[in-house]
Amino acid sequence: MKQYFRTSNQGDLREAINGLESPEAILLISNADQFEEHVAQLEAAFPGVPSIGCIDMCYDTKVIEKGVGVVAFDGVTAVAGVLEQVSTMPVKYIQRFMNDLDKIKAGTKDTVCIDFCTGNDACVMSTVGTVLSQKKVALVGGTGDAGKVSVNGKVYTDADAYIFVKNNGGKVGIYKENIYKPMEAGYRLIASKTNRGNYTMGDLNSKGAKQVYMDILQIGEEDIATQTFRNPFGRINGQDISIIAIRDVVGNTLSCYRQINDSDVLTLLELKDYNEVVEETVAKIKNDFSHISAVFSINCLFRYLLFEQNNDMQKYLNSMSQLGNHAGMVGYGEHYNNQFLNQTMTCVVFE
Repeated sequence: MKQYFRTSNQGDLREAINGLESPEAILLISNADQFEEHVAQLEAAFPGVPSIGCIDMCYDTKVIEKGVGVVAFDGVTAVAGVLEQVSTMPVKYIQRFMNDLDKIKAGTKDTVCIDFCTGNDACVMSTVGTVLSQKKVALVGGTGDAGKVSVNGKVYTDADAYIFVKNNGGKVGIYKENIYKPMEAGYRLIASKTNRGNYTMGDLNSKGAKQVYMDILQIGEEDIATQTFRNPFGRINGQDISIIAIRDVVGNTLSCYRQINDSDVLTLLELKDYNEVVEETVAKIKNDFSHISAVFSINCLFRYLLFEQNNDMQKYLNSMSQLGNHAGMVGYGEHYNNQFLNQTMTCVVFE
């Protein structure tokens, strides 16, 4: 298979798709001002080609912050669809998902589901994960901006856009990358006074959550929004760590990007040497694949901001380019099989 990545810094879709011939699957990554226009133009240019789209930044060896990017695949079989009403009942449309999975005759080693979601990601991942785990089909994806996604030329709100991509030339593999570890002090923080609807927590160890976070890290309230780049919360599940990023301060509570429940046991995380972690990821992928045709990745916005803050984003993209044809997007949350993640990188690798 082959992956093509075309962009326009000015948001000119016709420029971005110039020279692109007969793609078999398309991912559109656009901006908020031109999204609807780009969706219509893409469908007119490639009618009937399975496609999904969202509003985000995109990259290969450089980042396109506001413009348009098109990722196209050849040598694949694909089908795209949508789950609607994801904020309330994504399961209502699960039969669509199952039918599309059957259409593509998905294999356990050669097929991946890529999805772009508008919100309520944890519930969506749980819903589709039940189906995919039975079929042993992998998923990677992320959260788009502005509450909009597209599928096959149509724009949706409150939805999850998905595309099944079957590699006709070999296997696929998915990966996730965590650049954090528990702080050496090993904090054990029990959440309470949580609100599942708006992802807030009022107390940690029976004290105000905001104050506990500030006291441990010796920072002021004005620093919390950026300190989470270096010290997010973590929920430990066996050998796995679920990263929980702080969204905002609401009075004396902390609003997060993931749901937290009363009695959840959290810890505080700190950065590893992330350049070293990235090189380990690249080495693992190279070891797993004797030949790599393409890599598509989703990086969390907070990872992007951290790398930019430290002038390391270009170094990161250069490291990933060692894998060959690498493209991706900056999302607001990441998907990995049935998991909704924060401050993580997920990717799919095509043989």
